[in-house]
Amino acid sequence: MQTRPFFRAFLIALKSSFATLGFAQSDLPQTQTQTQTLYPLDAQETFKGPDAYFTGDVSVKMLFPNNETAHYSGAYVTFQPGARTAWHQHPAGQHMVVTSGTALTGTRDGKVIAFEKGETVWCPKDIDHWHGATPEAAMTHLVVTGSLDGENVIWKEKVSDADYQLAVAAKAPKKLDIQSLTLEQQALVPISALTASGDLTALTAAMQAGLDAGLTVNEIKETQVHLYAYVGFPRALNGMGTLMKVVEARRAQGIKDPVGDAPGSIPKGQTSREFGEKVQTELVGHPVSGPLFDFSPAMNEFLQAHLFGDLFARGILDHQARELVTVAALANMDGVKPQLNAHIGMASNVGLSRQQLQDVAKVLSAHVSREAGLSVENALKAVPAKN
Repeated sequence: MQTRPFFRAFLIALKSSFATLGFAQSDLPQTQTQTQTLYPLDAQETFKGPDAYFTGDVSVKMLFPNNETAHYSGAYVTFQPGARTAWHQHPAGQHMVVTSGTALTGTRDGKVIAFEKGETVWCPKDIDHWHGATPEAAMTHLVVTGSLDGENVIWKEKVSDADYQLAVAAKAPKKLDIQSLTLEQQALVPISALTASGDLTALTAAMQAGLDAGLTVNEIKETQVHLYAYVGFPRALNGMGTLMKVVEARRAQGIKDPVGDAPGSIPKGQTSREFGEKVQTELVGHPVSGPLFDFSPAMNEFLQAHLFGDLFARGILDHQARELVTVAALANMDGVKPQLNAHIGMASNVGLSRQQLQDVAKVLSAHVSREAGLSVENALKAVPAKN
């Protein structure tokens, strides 16, 4: 057993950084002055997790040190896929709060906890444990670590690959028993949600699984084309670039993925606006109007002519698939609850059943995050079922 309080050493370096940045000692926390202390963004140093205590690529971003009255420090720790800590314990315990991805933490008795963005695990003092990312995706958590007699961590041996894989297997998502969605429809759900969040590592795995499930290259391409109207060009372009790399890698392995149908266009004799207005009315259930579009008529014009017109006329994905893609993407985005609720209604209007939408939530919970799954569940509660 070896005590290596490298965080304490880093805090000494952090104080030196304050001095370098022009902060006098009086600017730092002083017990005799009842003032608040700002730790500026450019003073929040980041360092690589030492190889002696971590397996894989890990970075630590210090947020604040402990002081004379608050005997705890805070840091963001980011683990790339498969990375984890060595076995260790904390003399005064530690809180771990996931801010991105899914974390795994295990103890000597073989118990493993998987927790996601927004969830917290408290590790009591003197408990041997480890924590890290899943093999598929990166993870960041905020750690608030207590100190006792100047010590905040006691490092031990590294976690073996065998022990890590046992933990991964113990928390692997169970195979979903879903009858209402085809395998292709199920595959579109994580592809759409991960395009929205920009998690390209997980998106790569989702696209590979989608092709294996029977999606064509053009169906996944069209998902990216469709989603640019909802998640923006940057996310959609990153998604398209990810698909290109996946297809090229599979081709190099001798896998011949079906290309699929070519895109269509606006029917002859109709303008994009005319075609789109018809599609919009079908999806919403009635002609669209209201104060927002009175205030900005251009918004509805672009919705009708481009989104519901040019994009929907391309085909490849039918209206049900496009609404499934949209619901999955919106469920994995912040601040779009009204739009998600609206598209739950549109999904129903184009024939997706309540059971199918409930199963979308199950797929999101299993393959993206519980938070995304809950978003769809809550939207279903908020939007009355169609008779």
